[in-house]
Amino acid sequence: MELYYEIVHSGFLGKYLYSTESIFGNSALYYGLYISAIAVCAIIAYFIGCINFGIILSKTKYHDDIRTKGSGNAGATNMLRTYGKKMAAMTFFGDFFKAVIAVLIGICIMGGMGGYAAAFFCMVGHAFPCFYGFKGGKGVAVTAGAIFVLNYVIFLILLAVFVIAVWATRFISLGSVTAFFLFPLLLSHMNTRMPSLVMIFAVMMAVLGIYLHRENIKRIYDGKENKFSLKSKKADSGDGNDK
Repeated sequence: MELYYEIVHSGFLGKYLYSTESIFGNSALYYGLYISAIAVCAIIAYFIGCINFGIILSKTKYHDDIRTKGSGNAGATNMLRTYGKKMAAMTFFGDFFKAVIAVLIGICIMGGMGGYAAAFFCMVGHAFPCFYGFKGGKGVAVTAGAIFVLNYVIFLILLAVFVIAVWATRFISLGSVTAFFLFPLLLSHMNTRMPSLVMIFAVMMAVLGIYLHRENIKRIYDGKENKFSLKSKKADSGDGNDK
């Protein structure tokens, strides 16, 4: 049990890296090793994030690209409106669990610090995937999966906020933006001794999430944003066109 808590706090690599602090002190070598370890978490998470399930499923099943349909976003909401509930659910849970895997790897390498670094860079990979021309999704499912692993209490609070906001307004984007905005605030409030680098990653996640929803925010302001409905369009299995 003690080993489990050590891994969660520091990670396998972090555990041995922290033990060398007494040898290297606050030297450039120590910080170089520390930054390199965080960079490993970030690189692994970025490439996991690049595995975009909306694009994969639309190309595999419908021989089409979800980014050419509807809002042009490779996320679960656009999949719902274009291909139906089943494809939307598969997209959401695929993106959710890839973030879970990325964050768990980050935690195993460098503990909580590695987990937050992995969370942010998995978002970056999802939004700007090198495998698909750097055009991906908006990171809602990815962020949800990451926060679920990092802090399940905050996850439950943000889930409740998201559901209430969507229920009240029928705007998924508004619920998402609200959750992104509240994430670093809740994290800071619930743990006042949170390391500054963790807070930086949390703030960057929120900023990136809100930035990716900038067009949705503009459409809400202009009264042009689509409202959420479970009535979805299903694509023809042959050519991927809306019915």
